[in-house]
Amino acid sequence: MAVTLFWTPLLVVLLAGLGDCEAQQTTLYPLVGRVFVHTLDHETFLSLPEHVAVPPAVHITYHAHLQGHPDLPRWLRYTQRSPHHPGFLYGSATPEDRGRQVIEVTAYNRDSFDTTQQRLVLEIGDSEGPLLPYQAEFLVRSHDVEEVLPSAPASRFLSALGGLWEPGELQLLNITSALDRGGRVPLPIEGRKEGVYIKVDKSVPEPADEMPTPGDGILEHDPFFCPPTEAPDRDFLVDALVTLLVPLLVALLLTLLLAYVMCCRREGRLKRDLATSDIQMVHHCTIHGNTEELRQMAANREVPRPLSTLPMFNVRTGERLPPRVDSAQVPLILDQH
Repeated sequence: MAVTLFWTPLLVVLLAGLGDCEAQQTTLYPLVGRVFVHTLDHETFLSLPEHVAVPPAVHITYHAHLQGHPDLPRWLRYTQRSPHHPGFLYGSATPEDRGRQVIEVTAYNRDSFDTTQQRLVLEIGDSEGPLLPYQAEFLVRSHDVEEVLPSAPASRFLSALGGLWEPGELQLLNITSALDRGGRVPLPIEGRKEGVYIKVDKSVPEPADEMPTPGDGILEHDPFFCPPTEAPDRDFLVDALVTLLVPLLVALLLTLLLAYVMCCRREGRLKRDLATSDIQMVHHCTIHGNTEELRQMAANREVPRPLSTLPMFNVRTGERLPPRVDSAQVPLILDQH
């Protein structure tokens, strides 16, 4: 209950302070396809008297969003290195973003808990003149995005870049942090930076209008180009025969060599028998002879039936009845002598 009573007056004071302060409004004019940078300075939100510097110990953070939405539009980004440094709104508008957009910025004083609001009205219009034909993007690894967003570093970069190319107009298109392109956060080591992608486009100076001079249609003499005047006839029969016959001869030689190795270099049976021991030969001959005998016996099926399979065979006497004897008159058990 005590905690509730403590926070209720605090919320009332904050709401009263927000209601009394009138949000400042500033109108800006970004251009489609051109980089837009707006600095959120501490002096603008603290409302200090003139000629009074911002105390170095002031901690201010910002929160920006599109009016009626919880976040910024997709083409606009916000960054601030720390509460001691200013914040930046930057980006490059697309043709779909053309029109009026209102950005609400709230500043929080982390020391006094004061809040100040500012409304930025962005009138996004088309850039003047045609688009420049050439575009290039550079990765600057030695800087963070906050170090390039101010106008002075960007101007120095364009000046240094203009000295590398032919004379022409250079315009800054977009500035993007390397972290937004999938880059890794650098280690907290002195000299390590996040990196910045800077995109520029360049125009080509129009050449002076020169009237073409008609000529006689004959090229001037050029010492580096001397075309032949006559082309001699050439017979390609020899080249064709060499191209076809040489591979055929090589294939024929390889075929003959393979046939000689496989057919003419086989070891004879006599040489094989002489190199084999007598015991092994006897064993082999025995196995071979037995195999042949079994094959002959299997082929000859004309053998007498076993006696035990004949009708009325007497095991004791070995007698057997004639095949025409009436088996009904023969006793089942013969007399024992």
